[in-house]
Amino acid sequence: MINKAMVEIPPRFNNLPPVNPKSRASLSGDEYPGSTGLAADVEYYGNLLKQKAFEKIGHLYPKVHYTDLSGDDREATVIAWIWARTVKCPNPACGATVPLVHSFDLSKKKGKEKHVGLSINWNMVPPDISFNIADGNVDKGTISRRGAVCPCCEEAIDYDYIRNSAKENGFGTELISIVAEGKTGRLYFPPDDEHIKIAYLQSPPDVPKGSLAFYPGCLNSVEYGIDQFSELFTSRQLLMLSTLIDLLSDIREIAYNDALSYLPDDKIHLKDGGKGALAYSEAISVYLSFVIDKMTDYNSSFCSWISTLQAIRNVFGRQAIPMVWDYAETNPFCDSSGSFGNMLTWVVKVVQNLPSGGFTGNTVQWDATQDNGLRNIMVSTDPPYYDNIPYAYLADFFYVWLRRSLLDVYPDLFSTMLTPKAEELTAIRYRFEGGRAEAKVFFENGMFETCQNIYKYTRDDVPVTIYYAFKQSETDSDDSKASTGWETMLSAIIKAGFIITGTWPIRTERENRPVASEANALASSIVIVCRRSTKDKPFTTQRNFLDELRKEMVPALAKLQAANIAPVDLAQSAIGPGIAVYSKYKSITQADGTELSVRDALKLINRELDSHLNDQNPDMDMETSLALTMYKERGFNPWPFGDVNTLANAKNTSADNLARIGIAVSGKGEVRLISHKDIAPYSMGRNFNLWLFTQQAVKAFSDDGYAGIAGMFADLTDEQITRIKALCYQLFSIADKKGWTEEALIYNSMITSWDMAIGAVPSIKEARRAVVQPDLFDSVE
Repeated sequence: MINKAMVEIPPRFNNLPPVNPKSRASLSGDEYPGSTGLAADVEYYGNLLKQKAFEKIGHLYPKVHYTDLSGDDREATVIAWIWARTVKCPNPACGATVPLVHSFDLSKKKGKEKHVGLSINWNMVPPDISFNIADGNVDKGTISRRGAVCPCCEEAIDYDYIRNSAKENGFGTELISIVAEGKTGRLYFPPDDEHIKIAYLQSPPDVPKGSLAFYPGCLNSVEYGIDQFSELFTSRQLLMLSTLIDLLSDIREIAYNDALSYLPDDKIHLKDGGKGALAYSEAISVYLSFVIDKMTDYNSSFCSWISTLQAIRNVFGRQAIPMVWDYAETNPFCDSSGSFGNMLTWVVKVVQNLPSGGFTGNTVQWDATQDNGLRNIMVSTDPPYYDNIPYAYLADFFYVWLRRSLLDVYPDLFSTMLTPKAEELTAIRYRFEGGRAEAKVFFENGMFETCQNIYKYTRDDVPVTIYYAFKQSETDSDDSKASTGWETMLSAIIKAGFIITGTWPIRTERENRPVASEANALASSIVIVCRRSTKDKPFTTQRNFLDELRKEMVPALAKLQAANIAPVDLAQSAIGPGIAVYSKYKSITQADGTELSVRDALKLINRELDSHLNDQNPDMDMETSLALTMYKERGFNPWPFGDVNTLANAKNTSADNLARIGIAVSGKGEVRLISHKDIAPYSMGRNFNLWLFTQQAVKAFSDDGYAGIAGMFADLTDEQITRIKALCYQLFSIADKKGWTEEALIYNSMITSWDMAIGAVPSIKEARRAVVQPDLFDSVE
């Protein structure tokens, strides 16, 4: 459906002026090239849809009334209602209703910190908890990864009790805060009885049907008795979304009547290639159905409040529906995050920029393992990532709503109640009753059949590009890093007859997405670039392969690092030049006569990467070499003094030298490296020590972003800056392998900001010169 909206619909209405009466009243000349006329109509009829919805259900979203500091009565539009799921305290002597809250913080904006405060009425049985708004932050809430704690009796509540209680009785809910729009920022209010009463309404009878699947780590709500799609939403949200969908047919009729004055009434539907008034009105409803579908991502009881941004986090902050304890219910009629107007703006911006001239698009749904008959074409594809994400299960979250919106427009496309599952090419073992081997075989066979078909379709003079943002995260018994996902994909490509010519990292991910800030997620999509092999491949030995691998890898890795490829992407990017050598050969024979597999080739490529990183600072000073050895073994944890001195003697230095330089502390028989959090700030004029300056650069970046390291780089030589970057790559690699997520993340973030820091250096130097050498006329004065 998305593909049709991008490449099929816009060309039919290329350069068409809008049909809505508002735009037509001011229309003059060629003002709407390409898809801009279509976008203008999407915006007009979208706002009309919002207006009609507000007329029906606007009373369910009341304003908040308050008295300001001057004593005047005011009212403010609510942005969000913050709710908490609740369970009964298991302590028989308490029995309080426990709010399950991950964090009580509402705002972490400097100078405007706010949080939800708790007041306990001990005169009631069980004790009653009420909520207020307090200044400052408290960080933690009542629930964490270990379980919950009753704020009244401090009884520990384990997850088994929470799960069983939720399955048997369902969660309770309590309003803990109201967020509103103020003239100078967010306003926070305690719960209001009127708002609580309005929110507790009856769910509409016609809600999306369908059961949620359970998939650990991605779909966890089933463990808590939330196993229907409709249960992912509050009653008010269900009514709001249903109202928008019910009104969509009315909007389609209005758009059709408006279009009749300017387009032929040919009665040909959009699905049949129509270009008249009927097809145009259906096209508008397609884009408005996307607005409604986008609303579901921000209007669910699985959205949370981001205290650092004072905004709502959507359901799919990552490709999963994790359990959310305290959730934010947005106001669809406000002007903030999650509102209808906000979602409409996004869709309109896209439609405005969709290409529409010079071609006629056509999209068809086809089984990738079957030959679709196409030949001599360009292929660019984004396949499933082995067993990484259960896409078909997650897609149902949106599909059940889109089906209600567009079933009468595209009946064949939405004929099934849920998305098809059996044919999805995935190695998720839950599809095969937990059978990992069966899942692996299914994926391998399907991917090979798909690659065989791609080989038939593609041209010789155009590369095939395959997006594969899958991180290598497995360690074999010999401590070598490899990846079943990469192995399977690359094996299928090579076996089908392709030569892999590279892997290109392309920045496609937002740096502030939750998964990026919590783990070492790939910052880029890695694109596998391959071409059809047009001649017979030769045979070779592993020894020759290794010689050629080293020859190709060194300059390729240098180019990647010079381009400031994020360290988290480097291992994936390095696969390209390495596997390009491997795929040139029909077979590579090992010393024992067996064939070198793709998995073994990946291990050798990763070893070459490690070797490259280790060899990048050949003139490393002794103290940095010692610090690096200590870091590899224990990070910033303490060492016995004697052990450090033994290591130091071998490197012709001492533990005292580490302390003298300022990179370690010594005392009570122990020596500990000083982390970048505690290292002394950089100061101009000190002798260059690679470890010290690297940690000081990380500290500067942590405190002030790229501007912090730019000020430091303005004092250093290009060679010193290059050595610091090389050590950051090496430290990332160590932290990543050790599972030190926070450590790895800071090195990764710093490298990705390198270009901005370097770009800021000339202006910093210029500013310093201006201070040292003031303008001549200023001197005269």
